[in-house]
Amino acid sequence: MAETIDELTVHYEEDGRILRKEVAKEVLSKGSWTTIMFLYQDIDRKTGDYGPQKVSIRRYQKREGKYLQRSKFEISSVAQAQAIRQKLGHWFPEPAD
Repeated sequence: MAETIDELTVHYEEDGRILRKEVAKEVLSKGSWTTIMFLYQDIDRKTGDYGPQKVSIRRYQKREGKYLQRSKFEISSVAQAQAIRQKLGHWFPEPAD
């Protein structure tokens, strides 16, 4: 279990092989409940190539000095990411200058 936000990751290795590669990480909120958005790629076990980029938004609760994952939401396609972006833009439009 991670003790700091910097230690939290979606990176995953098995037998020295990176199966999930973390590409980027954005901390959305900090505190006793922390929200982090990760950009990552999974390996295709048949080809050995990394697949399309995906996003995971995860919530962690800090208890007794350790971060515990409590929930997650995966954005697994470009179409889904664009639909979310479009709806958020509609709900939260840019303020007029």
